[in-house]
Amino acid sequence: MTDTRTLIIHEDDLGGSHGANLAFVELWDMGLATTGSVMVPCPWFPEIAQIARRRPEMDMGVHLTLTSEWESFRWRPLTGVADNGLCDADGYFWRRVADARRADPDAVEAELRAQIETALAAGIDVTHLDSHMGTVWQPEFLPILVKLGREYRLPLGITRDLARMGADPAQLDAAFAELVPLGQPDFVTYATTPFDQPTATEAHYRKMIAGLQPGVTFGAFHFTAPSDMEFFAPDIRLRTTEYDLFRDGTARRLLEEAGIELAGMRAYRDAMRSA
Repeated sequence: MTDTRTLIIHEDDLGGSHGANLAFVELWDMGLATTGSVMVPCPWFPEIAQIARRRPEMDMGVHLTLTSEWESFRWRPLTGVADNGLCDADGYFWRRVADARRADPDAVEAELRAQIETALAAGIDVTHLDSHMGTVWQPEFLPILVKLGREYRLPLGITRDLARMGADPAQLDAAFAELVPLGQPDFVTYATTPFDQPTATEAHYRKMIAGLQPGVTFGAFHFTAPSDMEFFAPDIRLRTTEYDLFRDGTARRLLEEAGIELAGMRAYRDAMRSA
């Protein structure tokens, strides 16, 4: 086993706000955001799709979305509102993962396919699939995610340790056993924004980065430039201070001190499709 420690610096929630889109472009140009994924049903999707068309070198996947968590800023399924468990009484995606798990798996598969196909039709050179709020990792839906990854020949943003975030260990083992021979990266661990903290601090990220294990870690971050999200997200200070910590040189210094290598998802996709 290699001793190399590699981190994918992935920005979640592209298309979910103008601020997330702005932050991704800036940090991509700095070489710090190595990939990201788009929330196709969200209002700022057209902007990030336009950016992707203008900047085809950018590494973007689809942030498969089955929840709409904010109180006053919400989105609906692309496949429409129906009596299939995808929506709450107001016709929006559920706010909570626990409620979203009620959905009919056939309706979920149709919705996820629609999101992928819409991203492709918008001109995004989709590099991978991952999950908003971890909903498609849940036992009801992980087999659908695996099926889509296999069919579209796209790597998945899943890691060996997702049982701690609601995934079924046996399903995870089966997913890796099926997909790794097809080129799926054998991602070891999942790291993310510290949502239990009010702000992002150097101490937290120093500990996170120093503690990365050998192999590849999928890092799901939520960089957000000050913008529209201030009007609807209670955790906006955490997102904007995480953005500051990466853009001001702090994160780069911590990564260099720890000897961490960086990777995106495009190379994994290309390898998967050439296997």
